[in-house]
Amino acid sequence: MKNIAILVLAAGKSSRMKRIKQLEKINNKTLLDITLEKVKEVFFENIFCVVGANADKIKAEIATKNIQFIDNPNFRNGLSASIISGINYFNEHKLNFDGLFILLADQPAVETRYLRSMLDLFQENKTKIIASNYGNKLGVPVIFPKKHFSELLLILGDKGAKEFIHQRKNEILSPKLTTNFFDIDTQEDLKHYKNSIL
Repeated sequence: MKNIAILVLAAGKSSRMKRIKQLEKINNKTLLDITLEKVKEVFFENIFCVVGANADKIKAEIATKNIQFIDNPNFRNGLSASIISGINYFNEHKLNFDGLFILLADQPAVETRYLRSMLDLFQENKTKIIASNYGNKLGVPVIFPKKHFSELLLILGDKGAKEFIHQRKNEILSPKLTTNFFDIDTQEDLKHYKNSIL
């Protein structure tokens, strides 16, 4: 468990939300803090968060402690640029990990028991990609083994990681456990989610 890096992607400019999505609050906690706190229930170290748009404001307002922030100056190039920023940071700082566990900052309903089940599956299959099964597609949260890090540096755009996963379906395992993958992109999504947890 100790040799996995957690990379929470929170660099987007929230164009569809029209406000800083990462700082939108649910029950007095920011969307990003909700994700980071869940991660900290499972992991005790090597927790990284990639920021880009509104980076300084986000860093200043996040309450979760002992998070290492990574700046992504190319955040306009989509989620792929955030994954690349993370891997480049590890290489530059000579950080050596067996796996990279990628989560999004805007999926507040993902449960800690689901994250643990992914981790357990990876511990038993350290050369496989552990991807979430949405029923009609595979996606994040996802764990990539070390052997794919150099290839991940070549992905492009918002869908780069999804394409990367789909091109390697024969290398993928998914947990039997499932969770709520609802992601929040708009004010309507946020309102819907808040109403669902009342």
